[in-house]
Amino acid sequence: MKNLSNKLAFTMIELIFVIVVIGILSAVAIPRLAVTRDDAILVKGKSQVAAIRSGIVMQKSKNLLKGDTAGGNYYPAALDDDNNNTLFWFSDGNTSNILETPIYAKDSDGHWTETNSTRYTFHLNSGNVPFKYKPTTGSFDCHDLTKATPPTRVYQNCKDLTE
Repeated sequence: MKNLSNKLAFTMIELIFVIVVIGILSAVAIPRLAVTRDDAILVKGKSQVAAIRSGIVMQKSKNLLKGDTAGGNYYPAALDDDNNNTLFWFSDGNTSNILETPIYAKDSDGHWTETNSTRYTFHLNSGNVPFKYKPTTGSFDCHDLTKATPPTRVYQNCKDLTE
């Protein structure tokens, strides 16, 4: 009976062994989680760029059907109403919005900011990517990065966001 009452707790060696195993597992898992977060932000940006481009084409089609050639062509003259908080959104009752819901500007990783009426920046931890909208052609592309020699990290981020 006395022998059973002494064996109710773990020994110090068993506790150290468990702590070492937990430490090894966390050393392997934590770096992988950080990479997953960066990949998720990149995929978020890529899907938003695709949605913006699709919205531009939708507005062109809508203007074409209406016969509205504001600015000399069928592409929208602007992507939002210069309210720097809501991007790719007009406060006109959803008749000319590029996106179904606005993207809210925020100067942090994984978010957009507006530089001026045709320039936007997607913020990535590894380098901010500038975009420019050209109303004459309807293009929404990375700005001034195509001629970078040698290719910079921002250039690579541009390729990752647009391909």
